[in-house]
Parts: sequence; C-alpha cells; structure tokens
Amino acid sequence: MKNSTSMPAPTEVELKLALPPTQLGALLRHSVLASTPPLQQQLANTYFDTPAGDLAAARLAVRLRQLDHQVLQTVKTAGQGGGGLSSRQEWEWQVPDTSLDQSGLAALPPFQGALAQKIAALRPILSTDFTRRSWRLAWQGSEIELVLDEGEIACGTAKTPICEVELELKAGDPKALWSLAVELASQVPLRPSDTSKAARGNALGHQQWPLPSAERPAEWLHRATVALDAYHDSGEAAHLNAAQQALAALAEHPQLDDAARGDAEMLPKALDSAGMPTVAYGVAALNLARRFAYETALR
Repeated sequence: MKNSTSMPAPTEVELKLALPPTQLGALLRHSVLASTPPLQQQLANTYFDTPAGDLAAARLAVRLRQLDHQVLQTVKTAGQGGGGLSSRQEWEWQVPDTSLDQSGLAALPPFQGALAQKIAALRPILSTDFTRRSWRLAWQGSEIELVLDEGEIACGTAKTPICEVELELKAGDPKALWSLAVELASQVPLRPSDTSKAARGNALGHQQWPLPSAERPAEWLHRATVALDAYHDSGEAAHLNAAQQALAALAEHPQLDDAARGDAEMLPKALDSAGMPTVAYGVAALNLARRFAYETALR
C-alpha cells in the first residue's frame, strides 16, 4: 500500500464493516481471530483541505499520519463500489516531519489539473485518532489484512466515535473478502459501511449528511448504507427513516430475482429501533452487496 510519489498508484481493494461497540468482545472471540495475537498501534491522523473544501468536492483525501516514529503522507481517491466494498487509488510516502509535503503532492496525477493551484491553500481540517489492531490472515488461498479501529473523529468541536473493521486484500481473489466478511457477520452483528473516515469528518464539520440518489438495486443498498452511517454520526432520526425507506424500496424493486429478494426483504426487519444490525442484517446485506458487485463487473 505504501508507495513512492514517482510510482504508479496501487489499487486498494477493501471491505469496510461498522461494528457496534458493544460487540467488540464477540469479534475478538471469533475463532478466526482468537488464536492469533494482533499487532496493536496508535495512529494520529490529520486531514487537509482548502477553506472552500476543494478536496472534498473532488472526493480526494490528503492525510498526515503519525505512526510510532514515522510520519506518513497519504493521498487517496474516492472509493468506487458499494455495500462496504471499495477500490481506490492510494499514494503513501514517508515525510520528515508533520509539515505537508507540497512538492510531493504536485507530482501526483490528481494534482495535475485545477487542484494544482489549491495546494498552497491546504490547511488541517479534521483529525482521526484511534487504536488499530491488525491481523494478517490466510483465507481460502488469499491473504487478507483485517484491521479493527477504535477511536474518535474530531472536526472543530464536533466529535464522533470510530468502531469499524476493514478487510483489505493483500494477495489473491476479491471473493475471499466477501467470504471472510460473511463468516464474521454470521456470528457478530456487523454491517457494511460506505463512508470513509474523512467523509464522516467532513459531514460532521458541516453538520450535513447528503445521501446518494438511487434507481438500481445496488444504488438503493448504497443509499441505505450511507444513510445508516449518517444516522449513527448525526443521531438524526431523518437519516434512519431514509435508510428504512431505501431498504423498503430495495425489497420491492422489480429487477430483483427471487434469491436476492429474500435477502432484501430480510433487511428492514433485521435492524432494531436504534438502527443497529442483527446478525441476519449483516449476512443478508453482504450477500446482496456481493451479488450486486458481481453483476456490475459483468456489465
């Protein structure tokens, strides 16, 4: 994942899952993790943007991360996907201190156009500080890194907790990500999450949580997932209602086949009144997201 700014950016393929804080123990006791001690690290991260929010508008993130005695600068493009799965380009390199490496940014493809004129205006806008536990897992012939992040996002005086799992494919078949996620979700109430830490922080700072439009089944699942992310960060009932409406629209969508419809009809029933997933929700949502991802790939 780490890369010199002079090299082509690798594509990061990962699956993000939100975890209720009350279920941390259940996850750590899962047989996939229980026998392997994790690597534990403390990460302090600062994200940058212009006062006008040009990077957020371009769906681009620039971050400085303090990790042990290193400072890493990272640039990430927006994730493409839904249902928790995303693929995106990422550049990461070590810098000498916590000052932004502007010349390094200027060498990257995302800053070759109009954003080149915005580099000098970049300022810290939000922070994410969390403890990361990570496991390297061999799973069905593939290598997957599972990370568990616990901490906090802060933008100005607004704060929201971090409690999430990310499965990143290091080598092998992306199908293994789905298989591992379903294995975990069959015992722990996880749910797909489509909102990055940076996007959550930006929404928190502006107190605005826009939702994507939807027509196709995959888009309705994505809208429901983003709405649930928004609800848990904002506490606004309107976002939970939007998630429930999106799930209802998905369940009634005429393009679903019988197998997909069974999972879709399960989803509205498998959220509790606080918008927390049951095990049934996580498994059904992941089954649908996997199906939609494969259908998109075949188009």
